[in-house]
Amino acid sequence: MVVDAPSPIGPILTTVKKHKLTVKYIVNTHGHRDHTSGNTELAKATGAEIAAHHTGARHQKDISLKDHDTLTIGSIPITILHTPGHSPDSICLKFDKKILTGDTLFVGECGRTDISGGNTAQLYDSLFNKIARLEDDYEVYPGHDYGKTPSSTIGLEKKTNYTLEPRSLEEFIEFMSEP
Repeated sequence: MVVDAPSPIGPILTTVKKHKLTVKYIVNTHGHRDHTSGNTELAKATGAEIAAHHTGARHQKDISLKDHDTLTIGSIPITILHTPGHSPDSICLKFDKKILTGDTLFVGECGRTDISGGNTAQLYDSLFNKIARLEDDYEVYPGHDYGKTPSSTIGLEKKTNYTLEPRSLEEFIEFMSEP
């Protein structure tokens, strides 16, 4: 499975060939171009199916995902969590005490909501009622390496990520509107 295939796809194909892998799925955590620009070319090169949340109308997909759907890679079940807020079609992928968070949660930060389709109330729900409720030892792998480290844990993010400080929905909306 390739998650969020950007262009150029050369580095992805190099890794696939080097390790003699088969790509079954290309999964998009959301439809922004920096996460989908390599989809078509990579699907053509590998025969993989493109999977994305069913509300994502901006890009082509073969598989429409919904909250709590499961994709299986080998013997590993991967649970889809619909986590709107950064975009309406945002999802996270949860498996083996790991979560791929796309642009919903970064190390030390969270996704923006001041762009087309962003919704701060939905992001609050996604962060506090879905992601932050996972066990503290879940490893966090975001869609971009913006933090001090490329990955983290839920427990560490709850302790150090200022966007996850306890606050009400109203306080979070006000916080996210600050420059």
